[in-house]
Amino acid sequence: MRMDSPAVRGSDSVHRVLEAELAAARERATGKPRVVDVGGGSGVWAVPLAAAGCAVTVVEPNPNAIATLWRRAEEVAVAENIEVIADDVDALADVIPAGSADLVLAHGLLEVVDDPAAALAALAATVADDGAVSVLVANRHAAVLHRALSGRFDEARKLLADPDGVLPEDAEALLRRFDVDGLRTLLAAAGLRVSRLLGDGIVADWVADPGEGELAEFELAAAGTPPLRDIASRLHVVARRAG
Repeated sequence: MRMDSPAVRGSDSVHRVLEAELAAARERATGKPRVVDVGGGSGVWAVPLAAAGCAVTVVEPNPNAIATLWRRAEEVAVAENIEVIADDVDALADVIPAGSADLVLAHGLLEVVDDPAAALAALAATVADDGAVSVLVANRHAAVLHRALSGRFDEARKLLADPDGVLPEDAEALLRRFDVDGLRTLLAAAGLRVSRLLGDGIVADWVADPGEGELAEFELAAAGTPPLRDIASRLHVVARRAG
């Protein structure tokens, strides 16, 4: 299921960045940090965030994913910290008050929505002036590189040439991949300025038997270092409302 893919889960570097954002939100206010997880799927992020004391609203249209989310929430007794709205990003303005969220998650979302520009505009309207939008997307250049290194050069060339960075066989899983420049442009058009841009899964998706702890340490060290960042399997952006 898409909601449990690496493009949704993220790695230690993603978790650490979001922990810092939540710590800042707690310093700004006395109540629970307010998190909106758009396309939150089966609760990969929502349940841990609720367990960490956040008030989490999940916007998710898939009933099977929602059922799994509630099971996960009940297993760790955090259901009272979660609200689920069975809808998609198109209805965000109708179901979430503008400027109400300390943190808005769009992990594995922009690859599958019909209109990523409209989705980002909706996310930007939802986040508070001092809050953050976390975007995690599949990286087109990583997909090209992975196929080339596997000797699948014809596929690599097609991916490189395709404006959306996808092949026909990708269609059921995602509609597009992103690169750094394209993602920056899309965020800026939505009124969001990039605060941090990191690579997620620089070599982690390739290494079969990493040394204990060494891989995670390398990923953390390299996450913000171009060009390593720019060929990671996923790109992670923390963005804020411009102005």
